Amino acid sequence: MTNELWGQVCNELQRTVGRTNFNTWIAPLQLIDLSDGIVSFEAPTKFMCDWVSRNYGEPILRELRNSGVAAERVAIRVPEGRPLAPPPVEARPVVEKAPVAPRRPLRAIEEQELPGAPLDARFTFDSFVVGKPNELAHAAARRVAEGGPVSFNPLFLYGGVGLGKTHLMHAIAHELQTQHGELRVLYLSAEQFMYRFVQALRDRQIMDFKELFRSVDVLMVDDVQFIAGKDSTQEEFFHTFNALVDQGKQIVISADRAPGEIKDLEERIKSRLQCGLVVDLHPTDYELRLGILQTKTEAYAARNPGVIVASGVLEFLAHRITTNVRVLEGALTRLFAFASLVGREITLDLAQECLADILRASDRRVTIEEIQRKVAEHYNVRLSDMIGPKRLRTIARPRQVAMYLAKHLTTRSLPEIGRRFGGRDHTTIMHGIRKIDELMATDRQLAEDIGLLKRLMES
Repeated sequence: MTNELWGQVCNELQRTVGRTNFNTWIAPLQLIDLSDGIVSFEAPTKFMCDWVSRNYGEPILRELRNSGVAAERVAIRVPEGRPLAPPPVEARPVVEKAPVAPRRPLRAIEEQELPGAPLDARFTFDSFVVGKPNELAHAAARRVAEGGPVSFNPLFLYGGVGLGKTHLMHAIAHELQTQHGELRVLYLSAEQFMYRFVQALRDRQIMDFKELFRSVDVLMVDDVQFIAGKDSTQEEFFHTFNALVDQGKQIVISADRAPGEIKDLEERIKSRLQCGLVVDLHPTDYELRLGILQTKTEAYAARNPGVIVASGVLEFLAHRITTNVRVLEGALTRLFAFASLVGREITLDLAQECLADILRASDRRVTIEEIQRKVAEHYNVRLSDMIGPKRLRTIARPRQVAMYLAKHLTTRSLPEIGRRFGGRDHTTIMHGIRKIDELMATDRQLAEDIGLLKRLMES
């Protein structure tokens, strides 16, 4: 197969998988050979090799066949002689040295520290449990952590409390420090950024501040929603952001909601943040919660060989505690401590006794009325119109969203949901739910709206 033919296949792949996905995962592949029906490629890293094989092997094979290539399968490997990961070097702390005079080279200065936040040693990629709700966020974070040019900048991670944003931020920093010790990696919260900026203004060291933050290779800012409404800090953040992007430096941002949903954040900053890859960490599902519990239990049992967890306990916790991962892990930690203190096996009865307050809090039921009120507020429509007979699209779509959420967040039957929506027939409710299901596959804004509303209901 010629490179020209592969170029034509790439053009089709851009249309089918999207430009960002293509540039991130497929463009770095090198076509090596076609023999015996096997099309061979080389990928720069083992992680990229595995991710592309698992997620894009079939689309690549399909487009090759559509272009007349007699391909039976696609094989992707790391070039021979190249290590699966860069050789480890001594980890460098995230806090680095800052200049005392603007004219001297930054790397030669030893007197001041770069104002970063400490990293949590527990938050690594090895300890991050991957499932469907966070698979894309994990893959994007791993891609950034490999170092080198990335097709998306910034990487913007968002989601509710306890879904893994900060864990992934720390994991990226850990990986970059370990594998690319020459890079200047700065991780801090938006609140710390603002504090350092205000301090520089007060001490009349704003030029030192600017040079300091523009000297890093990777800037990571957690909880960026904190700077919303703070005009001077937003101004400086915007200019820092632009300066780093212009230099080809990588930026990673996290927030509790998508850029467009952060109230009082300047439009130009929203626009900049949306230029990269925006990834939603969805609320956990049962399988992911169970996987997290199993991983944590195995780690604890390795340190405490005498621990015994009866069958069904982890499944019970994964089913009952659905708020967020922090609550789930906290419940498990409490259970281990309690069982150790009283010297008992961790049984279902013990779990119910020890975690009674957490289980009661997790039993909070979302009501249809609450859903209707939140949806009406979100879309700025009157509650009476949502329940009433009007069929205007500006009212019908929020109504269908509310029906969809009522089906997925409550235990009410379709006829009962119909009664709460002005006495509508259950077939009307079914149609509304199906319509939202179909639209979410293509309408990114709608999917984000529903994700946000779910988090509001479950928080």
